Amino acid sequence: MTQQPTQNGVIQFILDNSLLLIGGSLIALVWANLNYPAYESFAHLLHFGVNDVGMVFFFALATKEVVEAMLPGGPLASPKQAAVPVFAAIGGMAMPATLYVLSAYAINDMEVVRGWAIPCATDIAFSYLVARMIFPTGHPAIPFLLLLAIADDAMGLVILAVFYPSAPLALGWLGLWLSGAIVLAWVLRRFRVGNFWVYVMGPGVMSWIGLYVGGLHPALALVPIVPFMPHAKFDLGLFAPKEGKRHDTMNEFEHWWQTPVQFVLLLFGLVNAGVPLSSVGEVTWMVLGSLLFGKPIGIFACVMIAGAFGFPRAVGLEKRAMVVIGVAAGIGFTVALFFTTAAFPSTSPYLDQAKMGALLSFLAAPIAVGLAKALKVGTAAPSAG
Repeated sequence: MTQQPTQNGVIQFILDNSLLLIGGSLIALVWANLNYPAYESFAHLLHFGVNDVGMVFFFALATKEVVEAMLPGGPLASPKQAAVPVFAAIGGMAMPATLYVLSAYAINDMEVVRGWAIPCATDIAFSYLVARMIFPTGHPAIPFLLLLAIADDAMGLVILAVFYPSAPLALGWLGLWLSGAIVLAWVLRRFRVGNFWVYVMGPGVMSWIGLYVGGLHPALALVPIVPFMPHAKFDLGLFAPKEGKRHDTMNEFEHWWQTPVQFVLLLFGLVNAGVPLSSVGEVTWMVLGSLLFGKPIGIFACVMIAGAFGFPRAVGLEKRAMVVIGVAAGIGFTVALFFTTAAFPSTSPYLDQAKMGALLSFLAAPIAVGLAKALKVGTAAPSAG
């Protein structure tokens, strides 16, 4: 009688911590290094369905978190409250990008510059998991890192749309389909249509077609549609347990898709992370170095600058904790892998090198844990013992 709850708890832990994504990535790595031709054929077969269709729902859930965080009571509702983590996110994107571009100029290879956005990414799920390992429940570092990652994701969506078109831009078709999708979503909202499938299959499909024929990445199809879904008038807080009891359209969308998206991420890792270990090269170290050094430097510097202009850190968020947060934010993984596939064509010799850099960004996790112990912050602080 006690077995079923235990099994359910294990399954929930796997889903909550995106371990399916890790599993898919590990399988891909092993497969690619045992039989790369077979792996490449498999990945090519599923690439479009996973990256251009399945990931639509991953980015839609990220958009949902951004929208709710901006509602009254949400952590991004007031400019004063949101300023510091947003400044931190800007620094955590600008500095890695700068380091990457400078490295590209140092090796005098302008083709490499195209990957400048890869080290801008922060993986929400894994950075949050590391923060929970390092800091006790209730510590301000945990929500701060979450807000930073959400702001990072929001700006990353803009970067993906603006700087990484998937084909030559066809602005006429893009504008026609996208404006039609947005108008239809507005009409549905106006008439209080509450079934999220209507938004997905109506304006969502129109938006996908518009982005695809217009030259932008179709994985962003639901980003302009999700904000039109009827939603609560205030935010309960990031990952609040009571959110599961809300039944507005936007939350129903999340309730339905949060588990399927984990299987999408399993396939995403399986399709994109298969890299021969021999592909490690200079771009690998450029991506990894920009994440491991650029993130903490940029985040710490911008938080200090924000403080000088009257935007103080939360009480209990000391400078040592900010350094650890910056390192934890260096886990790029999911979004970094996605940016890699958008930045370099499949024929580029730099594609696999950059993927290895995104995968190796997991090294930020043990580095952050070790640094926390050395600096005595979080659970390693004397008062926490």
